Amino acid sequence: MLPAVDVRAKRPAVLGYLLRVDTLRQALRLITLLAIDAFGVWAALFTALAVKGAWTGGFDLGVHAEQARDVAPFAALVVLFNFARLGLYGRRAERPGLGKIVTGCFQAMVVIMLFVLIDGQRDAFSSYYIFWGGLIWAIVVISTLRLIYESTSGALLRRAGQERRALLIGPAGHADAVAAALAEDVDSAITVAGVLVADPDGPAPRRARQLGTIADLSALLDAGAVEEVILTDPAFPQDLALDIVDQAHHRGVSVRVAPSTMEILVKRAEFLPGQTLPLFELRPPVSEGIDFAIKRTFDLAVSIGILVLTAPLLAAMAVAIKLTSPGPVIYRSRRPGIGGRPFDCLKFRTMYADADDRQAELEALNEAGGAIFKIRDDPRVTPVGRLLRRLSLDELPQLLNVVRGEMSLVGPRPLPQRDYDRLEEWHKKRYHVLPGLTGLWQVSGRSNLDFDDMVRLDFLYLESWSVSLDMSILVKTIPAVLGRRGAF
Repeated sequence: MLPAVDVRAKRPAVLGYLLRVDTLRQALRLITLLAIDAFGVWAALFTALAVKGAWTGGFDLGVHAEQARDVAPFAALVVLFNFARLGLYGRRAERPGLGKIVTGCFQAMVVIMLFVLIDGQRDAFSSYYIFWGGLIWAIVVISTLRLIYESTSGALLRRAGQERRALLIGPAGHADAVAAALAEDVDSAITVAGVLVADPDGPAPRRARQLGTIADLSALLDAGAVEEVILTDPAFPQDLALDIVDQAHHRGVSVRVAPSTMEILVKRAEFLPGQTLPLFELRPPVSEGIDFAIKRTFDLAVSIGILVLTAPLLAAMAVAIKLTSPGPVIYRSRRPGIGGRPFDCLKFRTMYADADDRQAELEALNEAGGAIFKIRDDPRVTPVGRLLRRLSLDELPQLLNVVRGEMSLVGPRPLPQRDYDRLEEWHKKRYHVLPGLTGLWQVSGRSNLDFDDMVRLDFLYLESWSVSLDMSILVKTIPAVLGRRGAF
């Protein structure tokens, strides 16, 4: 029997605020984050000035500290207000990450620069370096400080027993994918309490304990066993989902659900007026005009810089491949690119020269779902190639594909022709844009993800693209690769 009073009804604002047991923690969180960001702005300006001083021969810690102190208050004020507008001081579960930090710092830099120019203070600055130098260091310093804060506070919350216990509801495969992602996200403060499956005769989940079926939901909620319910199946039956949401909300338990493909698509729907029946047109997610110019400029600048910085490493890897196994250093994998047009995807050779000829005999050992072919202990991989694959270093020659305009730094990964031929038609929407060296799926589980989930992540990237999102994915790729999450 559900309670007669709906617990979703709001209390008066002041009373509701005072009754919250975590009010003190919220205040402490806000003060700490404000202090971190304000200090980060000062530290960024000081570092930028110190680097320039060291480069030009005018290095003086006292002078640079005083210069930073003069500029920092106004800069910090703009940054803090902009961060607040972007939701960077919200609750832990709702707080955005690196992408919004980059966006917030860039917007603040533009506002500050325009203010200086309009206010006639241009003569006080010898160059524009303080703006772009301060921006770069602000992103580095503030992101680092916030990462330390998130990791430390997350560890403290877990030790204090403040983790939110989540109940996953859906098929075992989807539940395993969500449980794996939550386990890898050390800052989520969410513990998977268990899984409820829709089909009692279906397969059991492997990443979390099965607590029963959906029929057991009411008893678990009444026992206060969970603080959150997560619907893991994007195609969850609507009538059943509504019943679950109603049961959870009546007991004050929040509900989250994975987005469906249609929910992702409708984000770019354009209303067409003048129709008898209201219609929405789904525009193609093709990058063009200024968006394409920005992305292409970003790709060229970053890829050329990485090629220059890693030139000695690239040479060492080429020598190691040549000395340890016969065959070419570079493997040209013919793959469909944008619009399905084929191109030579460059990779360091990680397999023996006869690998393509042995493909057919290994098909039965495929460990990946969907169209992809993957074997964890592929016998065709050389010892040096195994190391390069683990760290994804074999992909570095694709920076040349980026320079040539055949790929982008971030985007859907190009699949071999063998995998492409096995795609369903709805999968091929990911080929509306340039393929990328890395993407959302590589920082969200890599080989641990189901193929359809990987495609949905590609769709999400296409609809949400921005330069800050690209930068965020590039930064997150580094720990994903070093941690070897799902790589084989």
